[in-house]
Amino acid sequence: MPAAANDNRLPPGMTPRGLARVAAAAYVGIGATTFDIMVATGEMPAPRKARGRVLWDRFELDDAFEALPRDEARSTHALTHDNPWDDIGAA
Repeated sequence: MPAAANDNRLPPGMTPRGLARVAAAAYVGIGATTFDIMVATGEMPAPRKARGRVLWDRFELDDAFEALPRDEARSTHALTHDNPWDDIGAA
């Protein structure tokens, strides 16, 4: 069935540029409450307004995510290969 002329759905595989609050939180991998806190503290960008809609810019979310600190403890741990599961069967 052909789409209606006023159909605002994106083509398959295309990600929208503007994301609603819950979708923006999910996009960066956190819950909506944590997202709200991070927006309030400036760790995530403030929303934009498109008439009555409040939307987060996906590209600004990408930049904010890139600016988040890395978990150096996990990074160092991964390099040392201190995984107890690696020792199973080695004896």
